[in-house]
Amino acid sequence: EAIVTSEELGQDLEHVEVLQKKFEEFQTDLAAHEERVNEVNQFAGKLIQEQHPEEELIKSKQDEVNASWQRLKGLALQRQGKLFGAAEVQRFNRDVDETISWIKEKGQLMASDDFGRDLASVQALLRKHEGLERDLAALEDKVKALCAEADRLQQSHPVNASQIQVKREELIANWEQIRTLAAERHARLNDSYRLQRFLADFRDLTSWVTEMKALINADELANDVAGAEALLDRHQEHKGEIDAHEDSFKSADESGQALLAAGHYASDEVKEKLTILSDERSALLELWELRRQQYEQCMDLQLFYRDTEQVDNWMSKQEAFLLNEDLGDSLDSVEALLKKHEDFEKSLSAQEEKIT
Repeated sequence: EAIVTSEELGQDLEHVEVLQKKFEEFQTDLAAHEERVNEVNQFAGKLIQEQHPEEELIKSKQDEVNASWQRLKGLALQRQGKLFGAAEVQRFNRDVDETISWIKEKGQLMASDDFGRDLASVQALLRKHEGLERDLAALEDKVKALCAEADRLQQSHPVNASQIQVKREELIANWEQIRTLAAERHARLNDSYRLQRFLADFRDLTSWVTEMKALINADELANDVAGAEALLDRHQEHKGEIDAHEDSFKSADESGQALLAAGHYASDEVKEKLTILSDERSALLELWELRRQQYEQCMDLQLFYRDTEQVDNWMSKQEAFLLNEDLGDSLDSVEALLKKHEDFEKSLSAQEEKIT
């Protein structure tokens, strides 16, 4: 009877399970003694049937034994129910404690001030955070189930209602806190991603501008017309590539302006990079225009040299014609020479137009 009237219900789930195991052993022992109680009843019945002279005493003892036995079984049933209830409450406590422990562990990750140093590291952190958020989404069902279990246990175990409510509130407080931390970290990571995306575009564009400037400056002025034409064609190809990057410059500028409009924490750096990017683009276009003028001047000069050389060659040939002392030795030959001289004068007139 001392076992079934014990008020010890355990301090935690492991302790309750130890008590349950001991009680199961008691129940096994109790069941084994039921046959002995039955034998006492059978023997008492036999004595009464035989009209034993101590019949009244026998009935009294029989009733006393049966009453004690029924009381013991009733107390055992009550003890079993109490231990079962204690196990339910302690199992709830354990589940809540484990859930809060997991939440706090993840909360330390959420509280990290590492938001990435470049685009690749930010993307890796975002992927990791999205994995944590998926874990939180899965945990939400468990939190809801534990809250529902708390409500049920408060109804079925009013003695423990206040303690269960404290656990429930502790769970909800931790859950709300980590959800807030997760949302804040996701927002900060998104801010960091947008910044690093802008900075990556900035580095790509400024690096491309440097390379393009080197290409534009690489060619020396040509020494002939064909070379000058090739320079102008290649220079125009550079302009095509510059024009093709206009959308990239525009996109980078829009990204930067969006960061400024949102009051991004790195607004000063973004503003500086936007100014540099605009200046670099303007400097590239100015360089291209300067070289275009130089190449066109080079083309004009080479055309002049070519035309001058052609005229010089023509004059050298015509000088030999003019120095010819043949004046003809007959009327026909003189007329032929006059005809040639008229042709020369026409050619000279044409060359004069080209020279002037």
